[in-house]
Order: sequence, then C-alpha cells, then structure tokens
Amino acid sequence: MMSKIFSNKIFIYFVLKFIFIFCFIYFGTKLIIGLSNPGGFYSQFIHNYFDYVSWIKSSLMNGAQLVVKLFGYNSLKEEHFILRIANGRGVIISQGCVGYGVMSFWCAFILSSQHNFTRKTIWCISGLLIIWMINVIRIGLFLVAINKGWKMPLGIDHHTWFNIFAYTAIFLMIFFYEKSITKNES
Repeated sequence: MMSKIFSNKIFIYFVLKFIFIFCFIYFGTKLIIGLSNPGGFYSQFIHNYFDYVSWIKSSLMNGAQLVVKLFGYNSLKEEHFILRIANGRGVIISQGCVGYGVMSFWCAFILSSQHNFTRKTIWCISGLLIIWMINVIRIGLFLVAINKGWKMPLGIDHHTWFNIFAYTAIFLMIFFYEKSITKNES
C-alpha cells in the first residue's frame, strides 16, 4: 500500500511542494521577526516595510478588544502589544501568539494544490481569516478568564487550545476544499 502511495508522482510532488512552501513561509516569517526587532541583525527597512507580524498582532489586539467588550469589560491597549482589562490584568500578544505556524501550514496546503489561482486565493484568504478569528476569540477569552480567575479547561494551556481548534478548523476546511474541487470536476 505505501509503495503505491509513494509511486504516485503527483502525491510526491505535492508533498515536496508543501514542505518547500511551508518552510519558506514559516522560516521567512521567523526571519522577518528577527530582522524587524531591535537587537541582533535589526533592519530598519524590514521593520518599516515588511513587519507584517506586528500588523497581525495589532489586528489580534483590536479583535480581542471586541470579544472582551462582549463580556462587558473595557480594555486598554498598551505599548509592547499588551492588552489589559481596565483596572485588571493584561496579556502580552507575543510573536508566538500570532499563529504563524498554523497559518503557514494552511497556506502551504492550499498553494501546493493543483487548482487555479482564483480558487487558491479565495480559500487561502478565507482560511487565514478563520484562523485569525479563532485566535482573536482565544485571546479575548483568555483575557476575560485570567481576570475572572477561571481555570483552563482540562488544565490545558490556551496555546494548546488554540492549536486544537485551529488545526480542527484546518482539517475541516481541507475536507470542504477537496469536496468543492471534486464537485466542480464532476
């Protein structure tokens, strides 16, 4: 069975393309993070024009503020990507909170497929927005939870919960993506 799978050149090409694209996006993002933060190999040019990770962090903060507001709290944005409930505790939106690993996985999967550019673009952007929304909800709920003294369900930390929900969403999106492809081909 395995030899049959690996003898399929289309599958092997997909896997190699997936690995290359994933590594390019994931490690490229790590490079941008490294070059856009003062210290080490800092580049003012990269910081000014290519620091999309800080833009994502800001958008996560703005979205999480809306989630916190749904729970009746006012929140404040502080320097260094800190979101705090007024007169309460806060969370730091670090580089690890962005979810670029999950986003890299999703983009690599979609961009590795053999379908047309328009379909890939729509699915890629839609998936990124869904992952972003899961992250916004996670950050907002975590901020409310630490201010109310709630414990994490099953003792699992919020990063792991994000990964569970994000990858579940990704596998569901992959299912619907493939289903839409086969539907259009028939």
